[in-house]
Amino acid sequence: MDLQADLKWIHKELDKIKDPVFIEAIKNLLKSKKNVAAERISIEQYNKEIDESIAQIEKGEVYTHQEVGERIKQWGKQ
Repeated sequence: MDLQADLKWIHKELDKIKDPVFIEAIKNLLKSKKNVAAERISIEQYNKEIDESIAQIEKGEVYTHQEVGERIKQWGKQ
């Protein structure tokens, strides 16, 4: 993988984009990547969140694959 070549290609493709919605999506993607790296959690917090997730599953507080698909379709309509 040639990182410099990839970056050059990405810059070239970004210069061609005129769709403001797509540009906003790219901005959000880059911002989320930055935030994730800056907001690392402790192992204790990680384990607490895992335990909470397991408890939700055991209580049946879950969505099926089909339900998630329907929710995603609704997001697109908003």
